[in-house]
Formats: sequence, C-alpha cells, structure tokens
Amino acid sequence: MPNWAMPGCGFAHLFKGKMFHEDIEQADEASGELVLGWLLHYGVGVIYGIVFLLIVGSTWLMEPDFLTAGIYAMETIAAGWFILQPGMGLGGAASNTPTPWKSRGLGLIAHTAFGLGLWGSGLLIGSTI
Repeated sequence: MPNWAMPGCGFAHLFKGKMFHEDIEQADEASGELVLGWLLHYGVGVIYGIVFLLIVGSTWLMEPDFLTAGIYAMETIAAGWFILQPGMGLGGAASNTPTPWKSRGLGLIAHTAFGLGLWGSGLLIGSTI
C-alpha cells in the first residue's frame, strides 16, 4: 500500500514555499500529512475523471469503452512519475528508490484500476440516462 503521508507532507510544504525536496523523508513532518495525502490523491483522481469526461465528451457515456478509459488512465501516471516523484526526491519514475521497477509496476496496476473505475462509472452513469 502506498505511503500517502509522503505526498501529503510535500503538499503541506508547498504552503511554506518549498516545492522540491532532495529527500521527502528528511522533511519536517506536517500535521495531518497522511490524511492530506489521501485527500490529495483522491481529489486529483476526481479532477482527472472530470477532465476525462471533458476530453471524450458526454457521448462517451452512451457507449463507454475500456480502451479509451484505460489509455487515459495510463497517461495520468506521467504526473506521478515526472512531477510528484521527482519533487519528493524519488527521481523520475521512482528511479532513485531501492526497487524502481516494483514501484512502476504497482503504479501501472493502480492506474489500471483507475481506468476500470472510469469505465465502470461510465457504464453506471450511461445506464441511467
């Protein structure tokens, strides 16, 4: 399970004017960083879902397909790999972690689940309109 306290800590430090860290684990602990990390993660997911619908249009809801949702979900991993992780000192695509390929694989699995969630939501919403 990912440690969402790390992104929560990084996000909290944004309010102190610090965006990039050499090693986020050495940063001062922020109050409520775990909760903040989870809220940030799911909040971004909701925003990504709205952006997805704006890109594909509401007609996608009439015939949602996993391929479109899955491709979009894979594209969203770029923000984590190339903005969030480097900003926490983890390197691009977790390259500075002890097991970068494990981190990448888990990220791909998680974002596949996000794609399934988009598709499932599309099926559910589409069946009600």
